[in-house]
Amino acid sequence: MSTVGLRARSLRAYGATAAVLGLFCTLGLSALAAAQTADASLKRQTSSIQVAFDARQPGLSALSIDSLQRGEFGKNPIVEQPAPPVEFKITQSGGWVRYALASDPAHAVWQMRAEGDVLRLRSVYQTGAAAMTWRFNPDLTHATLLGHVTAAGDIALPALLHLPGMGSLRVSVQTGLKPGGSVALGYVAHRRPSRFVDVTFPAATQAEGWVEYTLQTAAIYPAVPGVNLSDRRYDGFRRDWLDIYQQQAEQHVLANNAASDAVGFTVFLYADMARYTPPLAPGLTAMDLVRDTLDRYLAGFLGYGMTGYQMFDAKVGREEFPHPSLDTYPSLLIAAYDYVDATGDREWLRAHYKELRGWAETMTAPNADKSPLLEYPESGNSGSWTPRVTVRPANWWDTIGFGHQDAYSNALGYRALRGMAVLADRASAAGDAARYRARAEALRAAYAPAFIDPATGVVAGWRSRDGQLHNYDFTFVNGIAVRYGLIQGAAARRAMDGIVSEMRKVGYTNFSLGLPGNLIPVRRADYVDLDPRFGGPLREDGSDGFQKYENGGATACWAYFTVAALDKLGERGEADRMLMPMLQGFAQQGFSQRAANGQTSDWRDWQGGAHGYEGFLVDNYYTFLAVLDRANMLARMP
Repeated sequence: MSTVGLRARSLRAYGATAAVLGLFCTLGLSALAAAQTADASLKRQTSSIQVAFDARQPGLSALSIDSLQRGEFGKNPIVEQPAPPVEFKITQSGGWVRYALASDPAHAVWQMRAEGDVLRLRSVYQTGAAAMTWRFNPDLTHATLLGHVTAAGDIALPALLHLPGMGSLRVSVQTGLKPGGSVALGYVAHRRPSRFVDVTFPAATQAEGWVEYTLQTAAIYPAVPGVNLSDRRYDGFRRDWLDIYQQQAEQHVLANNAASDAVGFTVFLYADMARYTPPLAPGLTAMDLVRDTLDRYLAGFLGYGMTGYQMFDAKVGREEFPHPSLDTYPSLLIAAYDYVDATGDREWLRAHYKELRGWAETMTAPNADKSPLLEYPESGNSGSWTPRVTVRPANWWDTIGFGHQDAYSNALGYRALRGMAVLADRASAAGDAARYRARAEALRAAYAPAFIDPATGVVAGWRSRDGQLHNYDFTFVNGIAVRYGLIQGAAARRAMDGIVSEMRKVGYTNFSLGLPGNLIPVRRADYVDLDPRFGGPLREDGSDGFQKYENGGATACWAYFTVAALDKLGERGEADRMLMPMLQGFAQQGFSQRAANGQTSDWRDWQGGAHGYEGFLVDNYYTFLAVLDRANMLARMP
């Protein structure tokens, strides 16, 4: 069945309801839900599904699922739909809730039922019958629809509807056609002026006669040998393993969330976890999503961190990357290595090796000072950043003045070079392979002398063009340097001991909030975004901005590297002291809530106050790799 134009029709239909939705986002859904679900006979509950069917038209007024089948349900994220343009006659029979047009009450156009772990939606063709849309409030669960994108921008079936904090619904379809037709779901998500995620189920066409959608709850996560995942401490791991996958509804790539930016320097996160993710639905894997995302980038798509990127929903574009961030091409190359190594897809490698090589050549362009380290064109010198943000720094931590020689990006580049050497070998490009291996080894040899602070033994964040080290006890920088083997032995132990000691000294203990990226306030001269909302300090020592956003705020983003480094050094007790409370935080949806101040908990101060803005940031969920890492499940770095 063709769904061309479904997205456009959906947007036109909802344009008139923007004011209502804005009111909903302000007041919450309790009053609306109470009015809409007054008929108790339309409610159903099983061990994994809690649902209320709409009392006015085909659809839902409430939905919550528990993929672990314990009957533990969260808040209802379904947003009330506008009043229907036609009247429906609603009846019940044999467990089915039947919706017929009032003008023809004998013939139901939609029927729905919930039983066990399955929700069924059945559409029977009739003139005037319309598609059914579920609208989700992303402040309660940031719903995302995972699957292959059609030419019309819809999501082909089978697919996976994932509800963070709840679990997943595998979506399949049958039709009256012999053989069955091609059915796809509409998928629209916005963040301004109103936040919503829409999933639309098309009604049956005359050619099909009928369409039945089956939505089955599923908890999708890898088995971990030696770990009792039925232990309640791992509930967050089991329910939320897939939270890292959010398919951007407009750009059709994996992104920060369904209605946020696609970011080139985070693609490796998705790929690293996809290697261990069970199938999402028949014929659909997480690696399929990674490949589809890589294909978009290879075809010229620009994400945040790439030159020419424009925010997809901004009225006026603003260029903040005159040169790509230093971690963008390492991320994309690592993802490509993961995909090929995990799937063995040599045909894809042969088709795209030229473009991958182009990324690698851009990443390894010669430096003016002939250093084997990757270098960012911005100097990173203290005081070099303009009061108004006109250019972003070298890596993901885009409010902190990483520049010139950046320790985090170089660690990522080291891994990318080693992976690229393997891809070159498999593409029969022996000369490239030898060159990439040599550059990786030269980078490794230069890393410790360039970045280790001789006074503390801790790996500094960056060395600026003027030769100065900028060391704020970055937890993730030291973690990645140890985890990737750029510093080893006594040097690795001294670096991590320094981080743990400083953490105790400053009194950070609430690991359910995640970890601070830095333990020492970033000085004003080294902070890029001086807006206090984003940790920008007024004082020269940076103390007044500390614990806000990236200036020492707590987050699970990149916490994996710290935990993994401690595990690698045999410090299991110290690693557990951080990881187990974080897992509890995930189970309680501690990283995806919107607080009363309107800010979100993807970033918090050390007392738990919210300072984030994404609402849902997938990078947090990379932390789950630490559970696999300690079971020696992760593939060896090439």
